[in-house]
Amino acid sequence: MNLIEVLRRQAESYPSVPAIIEKNRTVTFGELFELSGKAAALLSNEGIKVGEPILVFQPMSIELYVALLAIFRLGAIAMFLDPSAGRKHIEQCCEISPPRALIALDRAHLLRLISPALRKIPLKFTIGASVPGALNWKKIEKMKAMTSSIRESSSEEAALLTFTSGSTGKPKAAVRSHGFLLTQHRVVVQSLELKPGEVDLATLPVFVLANLASGVTSLLPDADLRHPGKIDPAPVLAQIRKFSPTRTVASPALLERLAEHCLEKGETLPSFRFVFSGGAPVFPSLLDKLQGIAPDAKVFAAYGSTEAEPIAHINRSEISSNDFVLMLDGNGLLVGPPVPSIRLAVVPDRWGEKVGPFEKAEFEKIFLDPGEIGEIVVSGDHVMKGYLNGQGDEETKFGVDGVVWHRTGDAGALDTLGRVWLFGRCSARIEDERGRIYPFAVECALDREPGIQRAAFLSVGKKRILAVEKKDNCPEISFDSLDWAFIDQVILFKKIPVDKRHNAKIDYPALYRMIEELV
Repeated sequence: MNLIEVLRRQAESYPSVPAIIEKNRTVTFGELFELSGKAAALLSNEGIKVGEPILVFQPMSIELYVALLAIFRLGAIAMFLDPSAGRKHIEQCCEISPPRALIALDRAHLLRLISPALRKIPLKFTIGASVPGALNWKKIEKMKAMTSSIRESSSEEAALLTFTSGSTGKPKAAVRSHGFLLTQHRVVVQSLELKPGEVDLATLPVFVLANLASGVTSLLPDADLRHPGKIDPAPVLAQIRKFSPTRTVASPALLERLAEHCLEKGETLPSFRFVFSGGAPVFPSLLDKLQGIAPDAKVFAAYGSTEAEPIAHINRSEISSNDFVLMLDGNGLLVGPPVPSIRLAVVPDRWGEKVGPFEKAEFEKIFLDPGEIGEIVVSGDHVMKGYLNGQGDEETKFGVDGVVWHRTGDAGALDTLGRVWLFGRCSARIEDERGRIYPFAVECALDREPGIQRAAFLSVGKKRILAVEKKDNCPEISFDSLDWAFIDQVILFKKIPVDKRHNAKIDYPALYRMIEELV
């Protein structure tokens, strides 16, 4: 089945219900389906065919989802990459899968000046102002919507192509088929408890697709989502007061901004019933803040990855006082039980080495006991089986009696209740004469320290270093309670570098280079 069929059903069931609200614009489910038909007609008239990759550079907007649904409708492949990753990344991604067309915001076409790969793309469309060498997306307004039946796609046909970094630095192309997206949709609906008629403050692009397929209205934040940790909370909070969203799925950095503002002003968000945070570590202090500003909401910390979303999640109310004590005592970050549709195991941490294939009995023998830290591996229908052209499969996949398992590269442990505790990336483990230790053991232990904005634990030149970003005007901080971590040196930073996408994950390579210059 083509994913667009699911949207068609929503358009028939809720034609007048808002599908997407963007600032002062609203498009209903019926209008969105009509616009996607017009956009599909434009793409078809320009020669776009089944299976051709279409590169999309467009922020979260009504236009993004019109384009995306039009691409699905034709059986073409929507291709996304991170332009902020630089010219080399763009060139590598376009070499792996050369796009047939580019659909981009007007200013994004400036990237053509620095990228030969983008200039080589045969067909270009601009959204917004006219751009030389590109057709204006406004042409869809004069198009007649495709009346032909939606192309029937097999479950194995590619629908979505994104890129993730490999251990070698070369991007890996993650391909999601129509069947995979439909399976993932069913899992997400179950995990997020999506119900038609709700309004979701939607901050992550993939979850808008789940909303569209579920009859849920997506309220797009009035914010620059390229920098979630730097958003101005005021316009977003004004939207929340106006449209009363009942739920949100957002990165920790964005929710931290909203929570800090609300706590400072003494405000609450009474309309929220569900708050999910993921995409980066969700520490206990943030869950506390979110529960404080959304007292009637179920507040969840979610764990997942590009290749497997979701893996596990936990409700703030299910975290006991003893669990909080364990996290503050260096026992990792609790993220809850695995979702029912996934199989999860913890095996010895051999990151950087090839593992498998295994027979089932042989594989089960290497499972670690509760409390033992190793690598988290997963399998299931919504877990990606491999990358385009097999690039990256050897380092992240292995077989068990013909079943593909994915190596997350995350260090973790299961407890006696079957819940997952995270300890950081396997590649970030510290191993010396004092033993083995992982970053989250220390970073989570400092989570509720009032004077610390962010902390990172790593090894540089055989020294265990604790990097600390202090809050403004904070008192002196004592680290005596961390004697078990054998910290050699504490270094204070004005800002600890974080990832560009979520503004919440520690950028360990960048921090490592900064510390090298100091020590």
